[in-house]
Amino acid sequence: MTPFRVTCEKTPATGARGMVLTNHPMGSAAGYEILAAGGNAVDAAVGTLLALCVVEPMMVGIAGGGIAHVRLADGTHRVIDGLACAPGATHPEIYEPVSDTPPNHMDTKDRRSALGPSAVAVPGNLAAWCDMHDRFGKLPFADVIDPAIRLAARGFEVTPYLEGAISEAAEDLSRDRVIADLLMPGDTPLKAGDRLVQGDFAEALRLIARDGAGALHGGELGAALADRIATGGADAGWLSREDLADYAPRERDVIRGTYRGFDIVGPPPPASSGVHVAQMLNLLELHDVAGLGFGTEAGLHLMAEVIRVAFEDRRASSGDPDFVDVPVERLISKDYAAEAQARLRETGGPGPVPASGHESADTTHVTVADGDGNVVSATHTINGIFGARFAVPGTGIIPNNYMMNFDPHPGRALSVAPGKRVPTSMAPMMVLREGRMAWALGLPGGLRIFPSALQAIVNLIDHRMPLQEAIEAPRIWTEGHDLEVEEALADRAPDLRARGHDVRVMPHVGGGMNAIGFAGDGMMEGAACWRADGTVAALGGGRARPGIRFWPGRAPGDEAEED
Repeated sequence: MTPFRVTCEKTPATGARGMVLTNHPMGSAAGYEILAAGGNAVDAAVGTLLALCVVEPMMVGIAGGGIAHVRLADGTHRVIDGLACAPGATHPEIYEPVSDTPPNHMDTKDRRSALGPSAVAVPGNLAAWCDMHDRFGKLPFADVIDPAIRLAARGFEVTPYLEGAISEAAEDLSRDRVIADLLMPGDTPLKAGDRLVQGDFAEALRLIARDGAGALHGGELGAALADRIATGGADAGWLSREDLADYAPRERDVIRGTYRGFDIVGPPPPASSGVHVAQMLNLLELHDVAGLGFGTEAGLHLMAEVIRVAFEDRRASSGDPDFVDVPVERLISKDYAAEAQARLRETGGPGPVPASGHESADTTHVTVADGDGNVVSATHTINGIFGARFAVPGTGIIPNNYMMNFDPHPGRALSVAPGKRVPTSMAPMMVLREGRMAWALGLPGGLRIFPSALQAIVNLIDHRMPLQEAIEAPRIWTEGHDLEVEEALADRAPDLRARGHDVRVMPHVGGGMNAIGFAGDGMMEGAACWRADGTVAALGGGRARPGIRFWPGRAPGDEAEED
């Protein structure tokens, strides 16, 4: 078989003083501005995420949820869990399921768990971002949120990506006059090149600049959100002012694994990535992955089988650790990987696979580092495109629709329960060598997130790809039935079908990954892939050499001449 060669569509950038990567150029510009002003990576990450709430309103918002993985300059790792949770007044029977069997077993009558006020869970994004900044930031919060305020007040140019999202959701958006007037003025969806101004959201951000997370969690913005939820008529939801006031982000310990001399660090449950990336790497470590080569039938088959096994275990034992006992130590142990080798099949192909729950692919990810050793990898969302697909009057806030991730049937692992978080595939990952940062990465993409992160790590370590190639290289994905392969691997499909796989060629698997590589000399390399509008902002240069004066041509010690 002809060796596979990765052809990159984007170029990386390097710098020593800081690096910001997002899936929107204005998001990256916001983070760059904050680093240039003297902020650290936490300042830049928080400011970038707030800016993305403006320029990627279909993907992320202050009334959403997510996970941030922070490595501080002292070498410690923190995971800030800002995932949304079920409101206090909910119970397992709040929705009427439309079916007891897959594939639509998670759907609810009148789409009440996916659309409108009844779809909104207690948000955690803003609380998590403000908590991160309060504890680890450097600049005043007013400086950190300022780029987002300017973008909302002055507007920005709609991208083709945002145009496509508005068109896709147009029918649902038209049901709410507030969001329709914003995104479809005159009932005409905004087009690429149009200018989107969000005056109400600019005012909301100014309130947050003054009051912090309290503006939403106990203050004026929270009251407006809760009142809109309560006045939804037949679609009224459960989120209350008390839910918002009581919400607190959770700091969680990271999951650590090892792979061929590298340390792999990721978030714990309810995120799947730390556990199952470590598990899959343990399974792969017992094979000559480099010898098989990238993109070969044997290598792709092995990767597919490893991903399948991980999803089997994820379905059996993942969940909110406050409600489910997740056997973390067993799943990430080398002994368990040795036992699980017997589950890797010589011949692939579909089998009976219980259906997974909902998990939207519509998310955003940022990777940020500064010159002092602080690194942030963070994935955040409002769940579906434009979340619950309405806006809160007078605020510009677009709430999440996280309740669609719960199983509407009572008595199941994902059934609704007050305060419960659902599992997530978010994978803000970091890789270290001998205690020093090697790479930080992440991406959007729902259930395809953590297997895509795994493949990038294998590309870097086993296949020794440059960073840009490692994240742009074609991916595969499976839960155990269809095997999805990206178009660049289409000529491998016949061999995989002969191996028993039911292959589906896809335009892409997962979303736009971005990553930072760290060299031993202090230089950093940033790379973003072709699957999104990923943009690198690298901060180089620095301050003037000590002793430089304002007047040229004089040696040190020369006296200034009088005119």
